[in-house]
Amino acid sequence: IRTLHSLILVEDEMTDTEDNEEEDLGVMEDQRSIILHLISQLKLGMDLTRVVLPTFILEKRSLLEMYANFMAHPDLFLSIAAGASPEERIICFVEYYLTAFHEGRKGAVAKKPYNPIIGESFHCSWDVPKDKVKSLRTNSASVVSTDQIKEFGQDQSECYKLRFVAEQVSHHPPVSCFYCECKEKRMCVNAHVWTKSKFMGMSIGVSMVGEGVLYLMAHEEEYVFTLPSAYARSILTIPWVELGGKVSINCAKTGYSATVTFHTKPFYGGKVHRVTAEVKHNPTNTIVCKAQGEWNGTLEFTYSNGETKVIDTNKLPVIRKKIRSIAKQGPFESRHLWQHVTNSLKEGNIDAATEHKHRLEERQRAEERQRVAINTPWKPKYFTKEGDGWIYFNPLWKSH
Repeated sequence: IRTLHSLILVEDEMTDTEDNEEEDLGVMEDQRSIILHLISQLKLGMDLTRVVLPTFILEKRSLLEMYANFMAHPDLFLSIAAGASPEERIICFVEYYLTAFHEGRKGAVAKKPYNPIIGESFHCSWDVPKDKVKSLRTNSASVVSTDQIKEFGQDQSECYKLRFVAEQVSHHPPVSCFYCECKEKRMCVNAHVWTKSKFMGMSIGVSMVGEGVLYLMAHEEEYVFTLPSAYARSILTIPWVELGGKVSINCAKTGYSATVTFHTKPFYGGKVHRVTAEVKHNPTNTIVCKAQGEWNGTLEFTYSNGETKVIDTNKLPVIRKKIRSIAKQGPFESRHLWQHVTNSLKEGNIDAATEHKHRLEERQRAEERQRVAINTPWKPKYFTKEGDGWIYFNPLWKSH
């Protein structure tokens, strides 16, 4: 049986040093005319899946890696399993969920991650110091200095290991899957996301269609969750990203559910990046927790017992992911696959980046034509299709 361990040597993973901060320059004059030209050919509501966007708006990382960055606070993620009651566990999940998005957005300017190529995969892991994982209701989340994390990170036995794999399983429609597990905590997440983009005048909307499931094996609980839409606004001047839409988190077994609403900025006045949430026990119709704030700023939680807690997402310690060097990656792993595009973008050589990107996309089209000709559908390596979704081939709940 293939396992993540046999495919990916965890010993080869090193702490990631890439920070790929994006320059917040806004759109250059010459780039603006290219975007204007592109816009002139688009119709409102048009699906952008097949539209080739200019390279200068790209973000130097694949969408698959952006999903990995949702796990930038793995200590909060692992703390979910530590909740003493179903109520506490869903509240911990909501706390984690609300803090998951700000690390995924690097830099204030909206740039677009690379569209993954079919068969592309991304692997990484985190070593999470055990003393950082606790039930958050009893201890307020302490802010840890990065030096402390470095010290803890050395001794593997003092850490939980959280492993992550993402794969692009379909090209039309574009569907990405990701799976993340911590064997020791007996918890894992499996998700599939179809990124559906459409043109909306001065902005571009991307809805993340699909769902994820968090499995807590120790409690035999499954939490089904959805993802918000993202909007790139002011695409001609200084583009910025906002999240919008209502998402849900639902545990059928315990009867608890949560709604999280990402509010888009009203046309006049109004705050930006606002989010509100409430956690409910459905059988008794009781609201047990409410939250409000900004998903990339401060979040305030109010519990049914009157207690409150504030989380500042910018002060949370980020635990860096561990990833194998490009030399040790297979040809279809994200950073290996896109390395020439990334290097050209870093050097500011847009033409070379465009050329490398074009080669990758051309190869993908040629292979797709070949598959159609011999009538063989693409078979993903790590995920299998089940109903409307995709499931990791060797999930924790099967191997237990």
